[in-house]
Formats: sequence, C-alpha cells, structure tokens
Amino acid sequence: MTDADRTDPPGLPLDALRGFLDREAPGLLDGPLTGRVVAGGKSNLTYEVGDGTSTVIVRRPPLGHVLATAHDMVREHRVITALRDTAVPVPTTYAVSEDPDVIGAPFYVMERVAGTPYRFEAQLQPLGGERVRAISERMVDTLVALHAVDPAEVGLADFGRPEGFLERQVRRWKQQLDASRSRDLPGIDELHEQLAGSVPAQGDPTIVHGDFRLDNLLVTTDDEVSAVLDWEMATIGDPLTDVALLEAYQRLPLLMDSVAVSDVSRAPGFISGPELRRRYAAASGRDLGHLSFHLGLAYFKLAVILEGIHYRYTQGQTVGGGFATIGEATVPLVAAGLAALKES
Repeated sequence: MTDADRTDPPGLPLDALRGFLDREAPGLLDGPLTGRVVAGGKSNLTYEVGDGTSTVIVRRPPLGHVLATAHDMVREHRVITALRDTAVPVPTTYAVSEDPDVIGAPFYVMERVAGTPYRFEAQLQPLGGERVRAISERMVDTLVALHAVDPAEVGLADFGRPEGFLERQVRRWKQQLDASRSRDLPGIDELHEQLAGSVPAQGDPTIVHGDFRLDNLLVTTDDEVSAVLDWEMATIGDPLTDVALLEAYQRLPLLMDSVAVSDVSRAPGFISGPELRRRYAAASGRDLGHLSFHLGLAYFKLAVILEGIHYRYTQGQTVGGGFATIGEATVPLVAAGLAALKES
C-alpha cells in the first residue's frame, strides 16, 4: 500500500502519528501505518494502529467533544502507567502527547491486549451460565482489587482531591448537563436538587475508575480479566461511586427496550445487583448497607453522560455507529435515580 492508497481514520492523521512515534517510541512500529476506529466506544476515540506486524492502541478525545474534563489523555495515561505493577491488569503504555497540534488533540499510545470487551448479551449467551457467572464475578473482584491499591504507593497521592468529592461530583455533572442540554428532560433538575441536598459523609478514599463495567474490561478465552480500559474519568474519591455505577449499568437494560450502552446483564448467569453488592462487600470489607445516594448519583451521572453523547450525535460529532437510540436512556435513568433516593 502506498501513502496515496491509505485512508486515515477520522481524527487520526497517520503521517503525524508516524513522526511522533519515530521520535518518542522508536522501533515500536517500523513499517507504513494503517489504522481503524475500534467500534463500541461512546466516549473517547480508540484506534487500532499497525505496521503489518505489530499493533498498538491509540486513544484521543472524541471529535468536537464538550465533556472536556472527562477526556484528559494525560491523566488516563498516568493512572494506567501507575497501576502497571499492581494486581489491577492494565496495558503497557508507550508514549503520551499533551500537544494538540500533533494529531489535533492530546493522545497516548498503549499495548494492544488480547481479550474480548463483552458488550452484548448475545456475546455471552453461547458461553453458558456457569462461565457468564465466573466472568461477572471476576469483574467485581477486579473492582475490589482496584480499590485495594494505595494511591500513594503507586505515585497517585495527588491524582485527585478526595475531600468534598461527592459534592463536587454532583456539581460537576450538573455543569456537564448544562453544557449539553438541548431538550426537556423531565425530572432531571429535581434529581440534581435532591442529590445536592442529601450528600452523605464518605468513607476512606481510593482510586476510582469512574466508568467501571464489563465492556470496559478485556476478558481472555479462559474467562480471566486481561485489562481494565477507559480510565478517562479516574480520580481519587469514594469507591462506592464505582460500585453504584456498576449496579446502575447492570439495571440499565431493564429500564429500556433498546441497548443504550450494554445489555450483558440480561445473559443467564450474570451476577445480579444484590449479589454484586454482597460479593464486593465481603471481599472489600466495606459497608454497602446505605447505597441509595450513590445509586441516585450513578443514575444522574449516567443520564448526563448519555445525554452528552446524544447531543454530540445530533450535532454530527460522533464517529461510528450505535448512537441513534442512546438518547432514549436519559429519562428512564432519571426516573431510576429519583426512585433510588426514595429508598433511603
């Protein structure tokens, strides 16, 4: 293939990437580059780039993104690099660029890890209930392992500000909502007001992934977790926010007919919400008896994220497929958040 025959994937000029890799990671890829967008991601853009022999992964923010703080490539690169020698499986990182002029946005380059990011019930069903159960349990165990890492021991003591974390989360996601609000969303302002008025005391802070779910993990053919991906929302904060968001993702397919993010929790054998809580609590030693606020916040956060993606889709700023029905999830998520707060 000649340079004239090659087509750059959207948002990734391969010649510019070639020059960067030659400077920052010489020998990583040697031949002419080809690249493609890895399907499935609804947030940052992920590319598979190769030279015919070796392959790496490149991550950059979405085109025309509005959630600026959620797409910090330098932070994502930093946390993955810091976790390299822990019990949390992560890819090896190779290079990072803060300069938006190289390819049009900050980005980083990492190892391509073997594994499947199970996103759909149809992918899991052929495995059978026993394997599905094992995979979903290992998903929970991986979250426990993450929350057991001492941030200071891996150089992440200053990675976030745990004091006032929950208050800032409520405020931040309201700001993100306002940045992408384009239609009437019944109940969403009420949900925000109730959250702002009921912030509980928080426990000991940990590294928080911020978007932990099965399709952000790679799973091997032996049903082991080979890598945790998509760290753009990672920080230091309340670990129960990860647990509650995982449960919100588990419930989401029950709230709507279409698949907004993932419907793996419909697969026979997949761990249920109560089982998820019990397994996490037993392994971590944390009390999950009062999770109503965290669930309400999780539904609010997820509603805002999906509404932001819906907004970008309506503005023609998304790359790939699967966006047309994502806006249908927002209102059911708001209703679930209000219901969760009433359970307190």
